[in-house]
Parts: sequence; C-alpha cells; structure tokens
Amino acid sequence: MAAEQQQFYLLLSNLMSPDNTVRKQSEETYETIPGQTKITFLLQAIRDASAAEEVKQMAAVLLRRLLSSSFEEVYPSLALDVQTAIRTELLAGIQSEASSNIRKKVCDIAAELSRNLIDDDGNNQWPEILKFLFDSVNSQDVSLREAALHIFWNFPGIFGNQQQHYLDVIKRMLVQCMQDQENPQIRTLAARAAASFVLSNESNTALLKHFSDLLAGILQAVNESCYRGDDSVLKSLVEIADTAPKYLRPNLEATLQLSLKLCADTNLTNMQRQLALEVIVTLSETAAAMLRKHTNIIAQSVPQMLSMMVDLEEDEEWAMADELEDDDFDSNAVAGESALDRIACGLGGKIVLPMIKQHIMQMLQNPDWKYRHAGLMALSAIGEGCHQQMEAILSEIVSFVLLFCQDPHPRVRYAACNAVGQMATDFAPTFQKKFHDKVISALLQTMEDQSNPRVQAHAAAALINFTEDCPKSLLAPYLDSLVQHLHVIMVAKLQELIQKGTKLVLEQVVTSIASVADTAEEKFVPYYDLFMPSLKHIVENAVQKELRLLRGKTIECISLIGLAVGKEKFMPDASAVMQLLLKTQTDFSDLEDDDPQISYMISAWARMCKILGKEFQQYLPVVMGPLMKTASIKPEVALLDTQDMENMTEDDGWEFVNLGDQQSFGIKTAGLEEKATACQMLVCYAKELKEGFVEYTEQVVKLMVPLLKFYFHDGVRVAASESMPLLLECARVRGPEYLTQMWHFMCDALIKAIGTEPDSDVLSEIMHSFAKCIELMGDGCLNNEHFEELSGILKGKLEEHFKNQEVRQAKRQDEDYDEQVEETLQDEDDNDVYILTKVSDILHSIFSSYREKVLPWFEQLLQLFVNLICPHRPWADRQWGLCIFDDVIEHCSPSSFKYAEYFLRPMMQALCDSSPEVRQAAAYGVGVMAQFGGESYRPAFTEAVPLLVGVIQSPDSRAKENANATENCISAVAKVMKYRPECVNVTELLPHWLSWLPLNEDKEEAVHTFNYLCDLIESNNPIVLGPDNTNLPKIFIIIADGVVNESIKGEDGCSKRLANVIRQVQVSGGLWTQCVSALNEAQQKAIQDLLNTA
Repeated sequence: MAAEQQQFYLLLSNLMSPDNTVRKQSEETYETIPGQTKITFLLQAIRDASAAEEVKQMAAVLLRRLLSSSFEEVYPSLALDVQTAIRTELLAGIQSEASSNIRKKVCDIAAELSRNLIDDDGNNQWPEILKFLFDSVNSQDVSLREAALHIFWNFPGIFGNQQQHYLDVIKRMLVQCMQDQENPQIRTLAARAAASFVLSNESNTALLKHFSDLLAGILQAVNESCYRGDDSVLKSLVEIADTAPKYLRPNLEATLQLSLKLCADTNLTNMQRQLALEVIVTLSETAAAMLRKHTNIIAQSVPQMLSMMVDLEEDEEWAMADELEDDDFDSNAVAGESALDRIACGLGGKIVLPMIKQHIMQMLQNPDWKYRHAGLMALSAIGEGCHQQMEAILSEIVSFVLLFCQDPHPRVRYAACNAVGQMATDFAPTFQKKFHDKVISALLQTMEDQSNPRVQAHAAAALINFTEDCPKSLLAPYLDSLVQHLHVIMVAKLQELIQKGTKLVLEQVVTSIASVADTAEEKFVPYYDLFMPSLKHIVENAVQKELRLLRGKTIECISLIGLAVGKEKFMPDASAVMQLLLKTQTDFSDLEDDDPQISYMISAWARMCKILGKEFQQYLPVVMGPLMKTASIKPEVALLDTQDMENMTEDDGWEFVNLGDQQSFGIKTAGLEEKATACQMLVCYAKELKEGFVEYTEQVVKLMVPLLKFYFHDGVRVAASESMPLLLECARVRGPEYLTQMWHFMCDALIKAIGTEPDSDVLSEIMHSFAKCIELMGDGCLNNEHFEELSGILKGKLEEHFKNQEVRQAKRQDEDYDEQVEETLQDEDDNDVYILTKVSDILHSIFSSYREKVLPWFEQLLQLFVNLICPHRPWADRQWGLCIFDDVIEHCSPSSFKYAEYFLRPMMQALCDSSPEVRQAAAYGVGVMAQFGGESYRPAFTEAVPLLVGVIQSPDSRAKENANATENCISAVAKVMKYRPECVNVTELLPHWLSWLPLNEDKEEAVHTFNYLCDLIESNNPIVLGPDNTNLPKIFIIIADGVVNESIKGEDGCSKRLANVIRQVQVSGGLWTQCVSALNEAQQKAIQDLLNTA
C-alpha cells in the first residue's frame, strides 16, 4: 500500500508539471483510477503531515472536484464505515491542519460533501458537521472560528430543513463574529458569510427583514477590507445589489454613500473603485424605482464616472496604430463609459440628462484634450438611455459635436466621430432626415485627415452608421460627392497597403462603400465600374494572414454591391466573383475556425444566391460543405464551481453564468456568432432555392432540429425554427411520404420547444413556424399525443399570461411605483400580448386544417378563451380572444353555434368598443358569421347591422386609428347583404353602402366588397346602377381609387370582373366619355392600367 501511495504522490506532482506531455499523460492515468480508490488515496494525501504542501493542495482540489462532479457515481456505493471514516477524517483534518491554505481547502471539501448529503426532504445526513460548526464558532481558537465561517460561507444551506429552527442562533453567530474586535479576518469572513446567506435566501422576504440589521456590519466590513487590499466583501455587496436589492432598502442611503466614497477614493485600486461604482450601477438596473428616490447620490456619482473617463494615457503612437487592440476592459475610462450607458438606461433620461448636461458642456470647453474626449464619449454613451430627452435638443447637440470634428487633437476628433456614429444609430432616421447635409460634409472632411489614419478610419465607420439607416431618397443627392471621396481614399490607401502594408483605413472604407451601395440600391449602378476592378484585385491579392479581415470585408462589399445593382448589371462579373470565392474556399480548406473570412464568405454566398436565384444551385456542392461545418460548431462548455472559476478569465473568450450555490456554467464564445450566421444562411438557401435545395433537406433538418435547444445563442434557435416550414416546402417535390417523414422528425421537437423556450422573442418565432408547418401539412399532421401535449402547453401559456397580469397589477401598488416603472410594465405587457398573438396563429392553423373535428380538443381550453373576452380584461386580450372565436366560426360552422352562448353577447358589445382593434375583431366575426355560420345565427344580424352602421357613420370613423375597424364593418355589412339578405333591408342599405366605398386599408376585405359590387352590377341591380346608369361615373371613381390604392391587383379574379364592367361601358360612347371625364389624371391612368393587365 505504501508503495502505491508513493506512486500516487508522484502522479499528483506530475499533474502539476509545467511539461504538457507529462501533465497530459498523468491526467489520463488519473482518469483510469476507480473513484473509490481515488477518494482513499486523496484523503490519505491530505492527512499526511509529511507530504509536500503543493501535493496536499492538489489532492484537496481533486477531492473537492470529485465530490462536486461525480458524487452520485462514487460516494453512495462506498461501504458505510468508509463513508463515516471520510466524514470523521475531514473534520479531524480541519482541526489538526497547521497550514491555513490547506485548512481552507479541506473546509471546501467538507462544504461540498454536506451539500450532497442533504436529502430530498432537506435533512442533513451529516449531523456531526452542524455540531462542529456550533462548537467551532464559539471556540477560543481563531482558526476554528475561521473554518466554521468558511464552511457556512461556502454552503449557506447547510442547515437544510432545520434552518428556520436555528435562525436566531445563525444570526447571533454572525453578529458575534462581525464584532470580533481582535481579528479583522473573522469580521471579513463573517460579513461574506452573512452576504452568502442573504443571497441563498433572496426570495424569503421575512428572512431578509429579520436579517436586515446585519447590513450595517456588512457595510463596515466592506469599508475596512477594501483598505486592507481585500475586495471580497465588496464583491458580495455587488452580488446582493444584483440578486437581492430589496435587502438593501432599509439602509440604501448608507450603502450608496459608502459606494460613492470608495469610488471617489483614488488611493484604492482601479478595480476596487470600479466595483464600488458597480454597486450603484447594478442597482440602477435591478431596483431603478428604489434608486430614483435617492437622486442626490446619483447626481454625485455622475461626476465620478466622468472623472474615470478622463483617466487616459498619452500615447504618441495612437494616431498611426494600424492594429486595433481591444479596449482595455480594466481601464477606468472604459468602466466609466459603460457605467454611464447602463445608468442612463436603468434610471431613464428624465433623471440622468439634467444631471449630466452641465458637466459635459464644461468638459467640452476644457483646454485639456482628455476632458473634451471624455465629454464626447459621455454623449455617445447616454444616447440610448436618454433618447426622448436628447431628441428634444438634438439640433443643438449635433451642431456642437460637429465643431469637434475639427478639434486640434486627433483623439478628440476621433471621439467626435464616435458621437456622430452613435447618434446616427440611436436617433435614426430622424437624425438622418434633419442633419444629412451637415453630417455628411463633416465626415467626408474628417476622412481626408491623411496624417491620422485612426481618425480617418473612425470617420469612415461613422459614415457606415449614418448610411445604414438613411432613407435612399435622402442619400441620392450626395451620391456623387460620397462616391468621389470614397474612391479617392480607396485608391490612396491601396497604394499605402502596397508600399507600407497599412490597412486599417482601407478596411473601413471598403465597408463604407458597401454600406452606401446597400442603401443606394439601383442608384449605385453608374458607379459600379469605378469600384469593382479594385475590389476584385484586393480579393485576388490580399492573401497574407494579417490581411484576412480586409479580404473578408472586401468579399462582403462585392456581394453587397452585386445585390444593390441587381442581376443584370452584376451578371458579367458574377461567375468570376463566384470563382474567386470558391478558390478562397478550396485554397483555405484549412482555414482556422476563428478566421474572420469564414463568416464574410458565408454571408456573401447567401447574397450571391439571392442575386443568381435558381442559377446558384450549381454551386451548392462546393458551398454546402464549409457551411454545414460552421453551422455544426460545438462550443466548449464547462460546469465549474466558484473555486475553479478564479483560474479562468473572460479574456480567454470564456463567458460565465452564475447558477447559484457556488456553481457556474462557462462557455467559450469563439465561433458562436459564425455558427449563428451559418444557420441563418441555410435558412436563406431554403427560402431562395425551394425545390432546388431538396438534395440537402435531410442533412439540414438533422442539424437544425436539435438546435431548437441550443441555449447558448438566441440567433441559432431562431434560425432553426425559421428553417422548419421552409425545409418542408423544399421537400414537397419528393412526394407525400418523404414530406411526412420529415414532418415527423421535427414535429415533437417543435412542440417541446414551445413548452421550454425561455426567451419570449425566440418563443414567438418558434410558435410562428409551428403554425406555418401545420398550414403546410394540413389535416392529420398531429396525432393524439401531439394534441394532448399541445393543449397542456397552450393552457400553461394562457395561465401564465393571466398570472403575469396579476403580478403587474401588484407592482402598480408597490411603494416604489412611478411612471418609469409603468413604462417597463407596458413593455412586459406588449411582450405578453405578442405571445398571445402567436397562440392565436397556432389555433388558426389548426382550425383551418382540421375544421370541426378539432372542436372536442378545443373544449379543453374553452374556458381560458372565454376569460380572455370578459369585459374587464385589457383590450388586447379581448381582441385576440375574439379573433380565436372568429376562427371557430369561419372554419367550424355550423357546429360553432354550440359556443355562441359564450361569445355572441361579448361580440355584439364589442362592436361599439372604445378600442378600434376590438371593434375590428368583432366586425370580422359578424362577417364570417354571415358567410359561413349557418341558419342558427340569423337573429344576430338584426341586432348587429344597426350597430355596424352606427360605427361607420360616426364622425371620426375614417381617422387613421379607426380606418381598419370601420372597413371591417363595411365589409361585414356587405357579407350580411350578400349571404343573409333575408335578415336586412337591402334596398334601404345599398345606397349608404355604395357611399362608403372603396376600402383602402384592409386589402383582404376590399376584395370581398369589390366582388359583391361586381355581383350587383352584373345582375343589373337598379339601386347600384341608378336610373339610366347615372351612378356609373361614381362606380368608375370607386374602381379607379381601388387600383390606385392597390386594393385591386392585376392577377386576381376580381380585377378581371371589374375590367369587364369597364369594357361594357367602353362600347357605349357617350356614357364612356361621361364616366372618364369625372376622373382625375391618376384615376384615368388607373383605369387604363386595369384594362391592360386584367
């Protein structure tokens, strides 16, 4: 045994070897040792007084990891006496270990073990450790007190279901340790343990209240420990601000004062000052309403953020740097800027702008460039949060900022470009409409700054932001001058690239050209030949590794220009460009995964596919390989406990999500964006190529279905859900059997995804796709299990909808409720309603496919939909509830009448509702009732028609917000006259009805009314034609307006009928002249167009 133990020690020290091969080999050997043996050896090593400290340390880390990751596989199968021995050994080790470092690590193991020994009922199956905690915390031995606090800090849930019973004891323990005058490290640890306990009970309001008097001690410990160079308690305070902000409420003033004091103290490290600021900023996000009551503190923290932003280095090389190193994220300047941005978004412009405006104005007048730079960067940072308030004074801000494009210092000019670019995005398109002339000329002038490439490049970047959101008509007058400038700079920079190898400005200018082309579209045709040869030249020749980004951006530029100018102009170059792209791909088959060219290439192919249409199919065999490879990237993930995390940093491309209970989830983000782009492009191919993509549908569907659960990136899940109905369309050509197989492969996963998707934006996409799939597959595509699962999920969504409304009502009663809270609640409300619209989409697709067969299933959910249309519910609930009953009437009649007792009354009342959306849904319902409902509904029309007429004739019925509802009323009246003439006085109604035509907003209902008009004219209805056809000029005007408003389309049957009406009049000369002379020029052209196309 001793020999084996020695071998094991050797293995442990090899696991720490700096030599990779030795380390890798040892890791493999370690993995092969059975779990039980590992535990025995590791524990022996930890308890061996003669073993070297680093060996013991390694053993302790490995034992904790083993318990953390493989507890279930290893521990329960150990013999009971071995289990007892392990527990006893650990406690003995804590008491006898001389090294404080190892002792801490053994405490971590004990905490990890007890975390796993709490059973499902909350019993801690290791009662000895609780006794050990009580004894140690009262011990005279400081190291034991420290151990007890460390274990409790690591696992605050250690008391399990006994917690309530011991609450006062726990509190007393913590208070007593926080007041330990001799031992500062005990005070610090006790404060961290108290914070840890608060965090693990964040939702227990009563407990937080009971422990609120500990906060003063925690704050004192924050202050003390910072000046001893330890920021662990300050980090705990940030966590409380993030997770349990309400705990801070009784001492909020003191918390803010302390944070402000620490942030302002330049004797502390940058990291500590930034953490102190983080407390305030985090509260502005998690408890904005609570914080808005302490504006005095916010007002004092703003200058702190600004002074951090002034903390910049002088750097002689700055203006000429050709490689943009990432911003130094630990720097005060970046931290200050990000804090401003977040606090403006959190608290809103109403509070933040007045506090900051004066400061920024003073900074901009400061002779020191750093202040002017910070002032401009601050303006960029607050644009999003102070949107409304800045919009009101935008012209003075813009005029002022543009002056700085000519500042003597290059970094101030850079910051001015930054502010312009940011405002162009935050305030689009108002910004573009109001300031286009000033801004374009200022940026073009700044781009001439040959001696400061960094400034040139940033001016080009701002121009990209400006053109991206600029309406085409506004850009057109500047095209000549823009193109001229961009071309001159591109040629000059190409020369510089060849002579000096500098590329920074060229990279940006190429993207500026792409952006201008993208906005100008066909207006870019005249400039095509000016740019294309140089751009192709770059792609052919820029093959060195450091030019990868330039080459990628140039590929993007060529494809965007191609898309802008269209197939005809681009065609002569298309095949050459495709060859270049394919050559890149075959030359670079060994491209590194993070090569920037990959995502540019993938997007460029998709644009080529849009340009070439079906002709792109020939390239698929070459393109699909790399595309599938990129779409299949699997990110590196790790489940870590807090101890392990400290050795990994976000700089290596890892991002962490805290799962609570000392556990974190890490993901390496490299390749995620590329994966999302690739998935989006697969969607694009399926959409553009349809049956031309059928060869690939099987491999794509096998990739996409599992990605509905890819929770690391929303964009990937959105692409996966969008692809489903498109892939079914592609697969149609292979016949019904193949199509059904594919649908079976995706159906379960789609339904499950609706049930589990956490993000509401993604959820609405998945629901929308599911509805489209059902419409495509039709009757019979869902089996009983599917229906069962679906009703459970939809029921859950609706119940959640009602519950969320109650929660929002409660928040409106909260002591911190104010108008900004109301805005947030409104946003949440809109989100909820959007999901409701998707529930309605799914039901629509099911009703239109299954018709009345599905009614027994619908009855399980009936009561929830009846709740939606109760008179006291918000208008959006009533609107969408009525839409669902509209579908029942339209697709499931005459059986629908058995539910009339639930919806008929509310529908009649809704015809006169104050909300136009509700009126529209109700009017549509009356229309389909007439068209499809059947005999039983007859009495309803006698009541409905006068109500409909009343709505149409009310004075503001044609106002913009009412137009759609009113047109649905007009259409409903037409449907009643057409399908249920016995229920109304048609003769009396018709002249009124004619005077209400044509419908301009609701194109679908316009077709119904025009078809009915044709019925009446073709049957020579005397009321419609008038005595001696005197009404015909009026009818001509109605038809012409319909064409002008595109309510009549050349290709539908209705327009052919209308054209025939016109042709019949054409042959009788006098009448024709009379009708045409009543029309204005646009209307005459419309009649001519109709005759030519229909």
